[in-house]
Amino acid sequence: MGSRWQHSDVPRGQDYDARWQSLAASGASVHGEADLIESLLRESGGTRVLDAGCGTGRVAIELAARGFSVTGIDLDPAMLTAARAKAPQLRWIEADLVDAGSHLNESFDLVALPGNVMIFVERGTEGRVIAELAALLVPGGLLVAGFQLREDRLTLDQYDKSAAAAGLELVDRWATWDRQPFTGGDYAVSAHARSE
Repeated sequence: MGSRWQHSDVPRGQDYDARWQSLAASGASVHGEADLIESLLRESGGTRVLDAGCGTGRVAIELAARGFSVTGIDLDPAMLTAARAKAPQLRWIEADLVDAGSHLNESFDLVALPGNVMIFVERGTEGRVIAELAALLVPGGLLVAGFQLREDRLTLDQYDKSAAAAGLELVDRWATWDRQPFTGGDYAVSAHARSE
């Protein structure tokens, strides 16, 4: 199918990782997504995570180090090559998120979409991606996505409507991965739960 990511000029593979390594070296926290995901899993008792649009595995590898069972899925082979080099013991799947269900025969307690994944999927497939990922959740499982809010991309209203159509209900929304309240702005992290 493809994605807008493939047509972007963002750094990939080791170049992508270098940015995060530089931030970590400067003392910046680079595990905000993993912190929130861990907290949500501890609250629910869940242990199985799908990192959808996992890239080079930054979030997946951190979650695995914290004791969670993690699978990463991404369309970009260069990003997955970097992920596999860092953590060959983890399961990495090369696939488009619109077909995620055909590559996975298991359920997850939480599906995470950090790193602006939703604004990089192919235009017009957002609803299909959400439906595919929602179908992989256990009853009560969470779909957690953070992405930039721009007029020319996916809006929160569109995202929420697609989530509702996939049987998900909004349970919380924040402005950041460290749970700052969402009062508007150009970024949101949304947690939707699959109906019990």
